This record gives sequence, structure tokens and C-alpha cells, in this order.
Amino acid sequence: MDADDWQPARLIPVSGISGADEQERRGVSALLAVLSSVREFGRAITSQLGAPAGPISTYIEVPFQLGDRTVRPDGLIQVIRGKQTWTALVEVKTGRNDLQPAQLTDYVDVARENSFAVVLTISNQLATAPGEHPTAIDRKKLRKVSLHHLSWSQIHTEAVIERVNRAVADPDQAWILAELIRYLEHERSGAVDFDDMGPSWVSVRDSAKDRTLRSTDKGAGEVVAKFGQLTSFAGMRLSRRLGVAVQPVLSRAQLNDLGAFTQAGVSRLVEHGTLQGALKVPDTVAPIEVTADLRSGLVTCAITVAAPTQGRATTRINWLLRQLTKAPDAVQLEALAAWARTPGPCMTIADVRRRPDGLISDPSKDLRTFTVKLSAVAGTKRGQQRGSFVGSVLGLVDNFYEAVVQHIKPWTAPAPSVPARTPEDTGVTAADQISGELPLKSVQRAASPPEWNPPEQPADDAADSVMYAVETVAPNERTRDASGEDLSERALNSDRDG
Repeated sequence: MDADDWQPARLIPVSGISGADEQERRGVSALLAVLSSVREFGRAITSQLGAPAGPISTYIEVPFQLGDRTVRPDGLIQVIRGKQTWTALVEVKTGRNDLQPAQLTDYVDVARENSFAVVLTISNQLATAPGEHPTAIDRKKLRKVSLHHLSWSQIHTEAVIERVNRAVADPDQAWILAELIRYLEHERSGAVDFDDMGPSWVSVRDSAKDRTLRSTDKGAGEVVAKFGQLTSFAGMRLSRRLGVAVQPVLSRAQLNDLGAFTQAGVSRLVEHGTLQGALKVPDTVAPIEVTADLRSGLVTCAITVAAPTQGRATTRINWLLRQLTKAPDAVQLEALAAWARTPGPCMTIADVRRRPDGLISDPSKDLRTFTVKLSAVAGTKRGQQRGSFVGSVLGLVDNFYEAVVQHIKPWTAPAPSVPARTPEDTGVTAADQISGELPLKSVQRAASPPEWNPPEQPADDAADSVMYAVETVAPNERTRDASGEDLSERALNSDRDG
């Protein structure tokens, strides 16, 4: 009997899943059970929702009365800290099923009536930007209730990060988390990664290439949103490999006005035929810029590095080359000089290694920044199979980080060095008698202050002499007559009258 063919027992089995309803019930039950059992993973998820730290309790299919109807959210999460109780309703979708606005509106109403803090949705839909929800509902209903969304890819990524970093202290809890990861990675779980640019991809791609795309075309905004989701998913893939959270880069203004951000992306696609995104990996020198040029059929990853502020131009170039010894020859380098209004020379790293001065357009100007980039042919297919656009972007991001980004460290100025001194050097220059040091406090105490002598009294004025003599006689030594008059005073007065 061959035991290799036996199926091992699993904490969260995938057998018996026959449809979308069973996928949702098993998925939400497994997830919520692990949230309450694995303390570190539960805190990592609930902290994103604004929950306080504390014991987590989870429930499934809790009934609530809404008017004359009974609604049952898929789950409920509750955190108690002291006298504070934080509660979130959970709605889950699996497979290709999307969230329904009417259903979410009911759950928001239930949360508002019961003073719950959050409504959490979980599905395979990805948000275009951090903080955005993939389903539009009336914002007036969200004044007292927060609406959050997590994709199954995000949950899977967070679980993998906890496992890669060995963040779960208890070995039994770590095994439970591993069982959840195995379940989510099984094809029957209903959790899938981003793998499709949408039904409008082919027509928008061809129109952008032919320069016939217009900003009013309905599919343009959909493709821009899909590329934002693809950028986010590329960050999740890197997070799983690196064990850190890789996030899309958006400015504060873009986060505050996501509609304007999407419209700017549509205008860029119409005018230049490009899709753009950026990813920030913690502790790296700069964000990774991802650009897809639909007209040239190329995908490019680039990073802009500040050049050293000291040394000659060739010294600054060699500083970068020493960090890119393992970079492929196809990597391109571009140098930008100070006060330059146009991009500088651009060469492959193989050519720069042979002739570093080729990046110098004007020897009299300092080099301020270097742009390192790598390009690949963009796939044309819609899905994630071989030769697809999604696969080409994901592969390039992974390769660019591994070959380039992780090796570049920011330049730091060397520490000031003490000048060498010869035995004859006393530190005092003969020209100005300056040593650069103040005297020590002990030396100051040892130095005696100059002696003070009072000025001599002039002897030519007799009256002043007599007065000086009288003033120096002590009061008890003065001579007085029978009437008590001071004889010294009487003699002084007679001398003045005479």
C-alpha cells in the first residue's frame, strides 16, 4: 500500500465545496476562526480597521432586524478593551462574485442603528487606490459608520508576511495560520489573485496604439482603474517574497480626490498612450515607477537615485556602478545634471561600464540624479497566462527589484577626518599665535591675580593732613574736655579759622 497517494488531514478541508454559497460560508468561518485564535494575525487585520487592541470574538450569520425584514451578515467581529466595545459586520464574496450595493446599504443601516463602528467587505475585487472601496454607495450613510474593504489577496498576503517573519510566537497558532494559507491557496477556496485587465482591455489597448482613444470612451477609465489594481497586486506579490508591506505610492492630494486621480490617468492614456503606477518598498532608496507604453508595446520599471554631492562626475558614476555589478546588461542609466531642463544621456549599463564618461553631457555641471530603468516587451493577452499583459508587468517588477533596487543604497557623506600631525607641529602658528584652544580651567585657577596698591596721599596740604589724621583716630581714643567737647575737633576748627 503506497501512502504517498493518501490525502493528509487538514484543519480547514476543501472537500465538499459544491458552490459559491458553500465557498462563502466556509471561507468566512475559517477566516474569522483564525482571526480570534491567532493573536498576531488577528491584530494585524483588525488594526487596519481602526479596532483597539484586545481579545477578539467572532461570529457567523448573526441575524438583525431591519424594518420588517431580517438580514444576516456573513460574520461579525467584536473587540473588547476595558469598557469599550468595537464591532464590525462582515460581508464576504468568493470567486467572480462581486459585492452588491443594495446588500451593503442594508448592513450599513444595521451598523448605524446598533452603533457598530465598521462594515467590512471581503471579495476578490481590488481597490484602485488605498482607502477606496470597489463598490459605490451613498456617502451620506457613512457619517457614523466606516466602510472598509479587504481583498482575499490582501488577507493571504498578510498571513504570508506573518509566517515569513515568524511573527506568531505560539507554535500551535503558527500551524493554524499555515492551515489558513494552505486553504486560501487551494483552487476550491474561491480566493483568486488579480488575473484580468477587464473586458475593455483589448479595444482600449488598440485605440491607444492607433491614437484614436478619447477621454469620453467608457473603457478608458476601466483600464486605468485595472492598472491601479495591477500595481497594488504587484506590491502584494513583492510583500509575500520580502515579508514587508509594499504599498502603492499616492500623494495626499490624490488620496483626497481619487476621482481627479483617475481622470488624470485617463488624460495621460489618451495623450501619451501610457499607464503609470508606483510602489514603495520599505527602506529602499526610492519608489519603483511602473510605466506601460501601449504605443511602443513596452513595460518599464525605473528608480531615480540622488547622486553623491562630492567628487567628480566620473566618481559619482562609478559609485552607482559598484552597486550594480549583478545588473543585466539591458539595464539603462540616465544622468541628469544640475539646472538641466532636458534629460541627460541614456546608455545601457554595459556601455557605461566600458565608457563611464559617456553619461557626462557637460563636464562643468554636477550630476544630481541617476535614473535606472529596465524594460520588457508587454504582453498582449488579457488574462495572466503566458504572453499576457498582467504576467509581463508582474515579472518585470519582480526582476527589477531583485536585480537592481535591493542593491542600491543611498549615498552618505564620509565622516570628517582629523588632519595628520607631525612631531614638530605644536598647534601654534608663528604668524598669528593661534592654537585653536582655550586655556583649561585648572590653568585659570593656578594663575594669581595682580596685587592692588592704594594711591599715596598728597602731603602739601596741611589741613588735609590734619583731617586725614583726625579721621584715622578711633572714636574711643579721641580727647575730650570737662564739658565733653572733642579737643581734636576744636584744634581742627582753629586751624581752619587761622
